[in-house]
Parts: sequence; C-alpha cells; structure tokens
Amino acid sequence: MNKQVMDLLDAYREDYVATLSRWVRTPSIKGTPEDGAPFGRDVRRMLDLAMQDAQDMGFKTRIFDGYAGDATLGPEDQEMIAVLGHLDVVPVGDGWTREPFGAAVEDGKMYGRGTIDDKGPALAAMFAMKAIREAGIPLHRSIRLILGCDEESDWQDMDYYCKHAEMPALGFSPDASFPLINTEKGMLHMFVHAPLSTEGVQVLEWVTGERMNVIPGEARAILAGDASLVNQVRAYAQATGLPYRAEMTDRGVCVTAEGIPGHAAYPEGRRNAIGMMLCLLRELGVQGPLRTLADVYGMETDGTSLGIACADEVSGALTCNMGILHIRDGNVYASFDCRVPISADLAALRKTALDKLSAFTIDECGTKEPHHVPAESELVSSLLGAYHDVTGLPAVAESTGGGTYAKVLRQGVAFGAAFPDDEDLCHQANEFVWIDKMILAAKVYAEALLRLCAQE
Repeated sequence: MNKQVMDLLDAYREDYVATLSRWVRTPSIKGTPEDGAPFGRDVRRMLDLAMQDAQDMGFKTRIFDGYAGDATLGPEDQEMIAVLGHLDVVPVGDGWTREPFGAAVEDGKMYGRGTIDDKGPALAAMFAMKAIREAGIPLHRSIRLILGCDEESDWQDMDYYCKHAEMPALGFSPDASFPLINTEKGMLHMFVHAPLSTEGVQVLEWVTGERMNVIPGEARAILAGDASLVNQVRAYAQATGLPYRAEMTDRGVCVTAEGIPGHAAYPEGRRNAIGMMLCLLRELGVQGPLRTLADVYGMETDGTSLGIACADEVSGALTCNMGILHIRDGNVYASFDCRVPISADLAALRKTALDKLSAFTIDECGTKEPHHVPAESELVSSLLGAYHDVTGLPAVAESTGGGTYAKVLRQGVAFGAAFPDDEDLCHQANEFVWIDKMILAAKVYAEALLRLCAQE
C-alpha cells in the first residue's frame, strides 16, 4: 500500500464529513423535468454541487445536460478505469426519527437519505482519486468518476451518457457491499392496472409506494364499512399476530398495515405492507383485481404464486416485490420488481407472469439481462486483493439481487461500500454511514485504483 495516499485520506476526514453533509442536505429525489434538469431541479442542483467539488479537487469535469457528469484524473488519451456512482436518492418514506436531509452526526455516524446509497460511497471514491492526484502518482490508465442522476428509477442517465461519451470497458460501482459482487441477477419489471370490482368490500382510497424497488413499510387504506368491519380487522390482526390497525373516520374505516421497509432485492427479514393489506382485504372479501393480486402475490417474496419461483447455486433464488399500489379513477395500479437468477429464462418467466396477470392491462413490462464477470479476471483479482490488504478481511466474490451501474460496463463489478457486518439500511428509515468506515472504504478504493492504474 502507498503510505502517502493512506495518510492523506486520514487527513481528509473532516473535509469528507463537511462535503458529505452538503451533499446529503441536497434532497436529490427525482422530480418534475425542467430544461437542463431532466430529473428535476433538486437533482440538477446536486449534480452541479458534485461537479464543482470535483473541479475544486483539480479534476477535469463535464456535465451532460443534467443527465450525468464525470470527473477525470489523468490524460484522456489513455485507457480509462471507470468508477460509477449515483447522486439521486429514493423518497424519504416512513419511520424516520431524524431529519432525513439533516446530515446529523452522532456517535461517529452520519444520518440521512443517500448517506450509504450512494452519496457516501461515491464521495469516498472521489476522495480516493484526490489522494492519488495529490500524491503525484504516475498512471498508465486514467480514472474517470461517472456520477449519474437516475439510478433509482429508469437509468435514463446512463442511456444518455453512453450516447454522448465513450464509456470505459472496465471498472466498478461503489453502490453495494464489500468484498465484491461479480454477479448481478437479471430483472423483470412490470406495471399493470385493472378496473376495480363493484363486488365485495370496497376500497375507497389507497395509495402506497413511490418506487418499485422499495419494500413499503406502511400501507393505509380507507374502506367502506362500519364498526363491524373495524372488529373484523382487529380479529384478523389478533389471529395473524400482524400489526394492523382500524378505526372509524368520517370517510370510512381507516386501516393501516405496518410492514418492515427495505430494498426490493433483499426481502429477508422485511415485511411488505402492501402484501399485508392485500391479504387482509382477501380475508374481508375483496373481489376483482385486488383479490387477484392477493392470490398471486400476497406476502410472498419468491414469486411462487405468480408461477416464476426459481433459483440457482450461483445467484440464489428469485425475489419479487410489489413496491407500488395506487387506486385512482376507478382503477388499481400496481408494480412488480423481480430479481431473477442468472440461469433463468427471462422471456419464459415474463410470459408466465403475464399469463397469471391476464385480467390486467400491462402498462409496461421490461427486462434487464443478468451480469457476470469471471472471478479470475484482472479486475476482480485486483479489487479483492486491495480489499484484503487494506482491511485484513476475507475477500471472495459474491452475487446479488441488487442492480448497479456495473451492468453498464463490459467488465464491471459492484465494490463496496458497506462492510460485511454493517446493518443494511439501504432505502430504509434512519439510513446512515459510519464515518470511519467511509474513510476505510476510500482507502480500499485508492488501493484498488492504484493496482489497476499506477505505473510500476
């Protein structure tokens, strides 16, 4: 390891905290498109802020019409190693006990939406590049930090960037976990709708979820009914042991289901509040599309009733999440986010799922192919070696159901920044990072980039 680079990163700690605080205080949730701000004014403000910080560190920067930006260390006529992060964040959601965009620092942790996904890790990579630059280390490959603005939604940023800039072939995304992820599952995303039934219990209002890749932690609906319906809900809660609440209001019976929020790719230990509500409604006698959704999804996470459950040894089991359910204009609208093992036939699974949802109109149905980089490649071996040497921890390649910008690269992997013993708070309330661990991650990134790029 280069001692000068490691010492510089230790010295940057206060600067890192101050910079990350400014980033977190910028609420870069996707908003209404404007000229020069395709993902909303706040996301563009965040992009401008990050590019200014990169420029102040001495990097050559470019902004691509508000879709993305990049910062380069080294000559542009050399082969490039890419580091791909993102500046957009998912909506705040429920359950916060701290200001979501307050960047509060307590007991060595910074709290805020985006701290771990992905502003903290992306900034750690930027500071790693700064240390390499200030140490004056000659490079035989240049380093390009690419910061996107639509990772949590449709990846329009990467589509635009790839059309207007040359994407390096090799690199990593600091947007997952250590040691390293070289296998990412495929994806099946569906948006569907159908008219509500006039039979059975009537749902007057229900809007839950903003993003399909978030496991919702709370669902609240207004049902037509009286005190007897309140008693039915309470009886179901007692019978199942699940946290439902019901009370009479002037609009009808207000029913709340309390889930456990999380990231769609990692349903273990979570509880989808939409699924809870669907199961309750089925018990109460709901008919039509809501009954169908209860039957084909319910509270499952593996797609069994949708007919698409499958698994393999390399990437594990399929996961299925319903992150959005909205009732409006007499229709029910729902989303499905399925993370699919790399050996599965995406086209066949898509057909099976659509057959099960034949009563629905399909508004959108898209797939993303799985991604795999061999463990023996230069990229994987260099990054794992850097991780082990800096941390002393075991270093093996793993698979994930999460989707990162690594897929954009011909050879790309997800590399940090969460460590193996870290609590998973991605897309959850009270998201935070350990500041010392972000400095450690920056050291891992610096060592990895030196292995890939420094002249011998």
